[in-house]
Amino acid sequence: METITISTAQNVDIEYEVAGLGERIAARLIDLAGFAILYIVVLILMVAAQFSTSGNLSIILIILFAVIFIFYDLVCEMTMDGQSFGKKIMKIKVISLDGGQPTFGQYLMRWIFRIVDFGVMFGWGVVALVAVAVTEKHQRIGDKLAKTTLIKTVPRTKIDNVAFSFSLPEDYEPTFKEVLHLNDRDAELIYEVLTGYYTTGNPDLIYAMAAKTKTHIAVNIPAGMNELQFLETVMKDYKHVTANMNV
Repeated sequence: METITISTAQNVDIEYEVAGLGERIAARLIDLAGFAILYIVVLILMVAAQFSTSGNLSIILIILFAVIFIFYDLVCEMTMDGQSFGKKIMKIKVISLDGGQPTFGQYLMRWIFRIVDFGVMFGWGVVALVAVAVTEKHQRIGDKLAKTTLIKTVPRTKIDNVAFSFSLPEDYEPTFKEVLHLNDRDAELIYEVLTGYYTTGNPDLIYAMAAKTKTHIAVNIPAGMNELQFLETVMKDYKHVTANMNV
């Protein structure tokens, strides 16, 4: 499993499983297959248009197909959380190097430089494949300039999933009521660190996250509780406190 380390806006290093070349190529082929089907549909409609009274229909269909083809990646990534339909099927997505969702400007930069990464004058994607293979964070030129890369979506955490990850007894009493100072994104980040530790066994992530969390909520780790136990307790407390707030 190949990973990259990204420093988030909270200055915590998180490991993400990087999207492989095979997955990227497969995602692109899926998208192109969709366009092939759409192209066949357009041809059928153009043939049908020859027998209709609307002489402009063929031109309209050609323009519509061209617009969809040109703007497909930009629109999909902006509206589908960094994914096209091919990326969604292959479970990969675009992510900013600060660990967050890319901005419009980043998506736009990736899209503009597709002409270099995938243009006919540049070998129909050879430039992109070489760039992904040799760069440290596996970025094509558009990614490099936009400060983005592609990761597998499985490691990413949503707060809805976090809520079900820590079972609590009915009489549970929170240890740190100060977890009210956290928000959902803070909780997601803590959970990602815990998940990363469970997967890789890297304690550095735990130490860094525990230090920042205790400072953020202004508490001290009690005697006899280590950093891992502290973060797990914070997650349990956060689940308990937020659940009661919504009652």
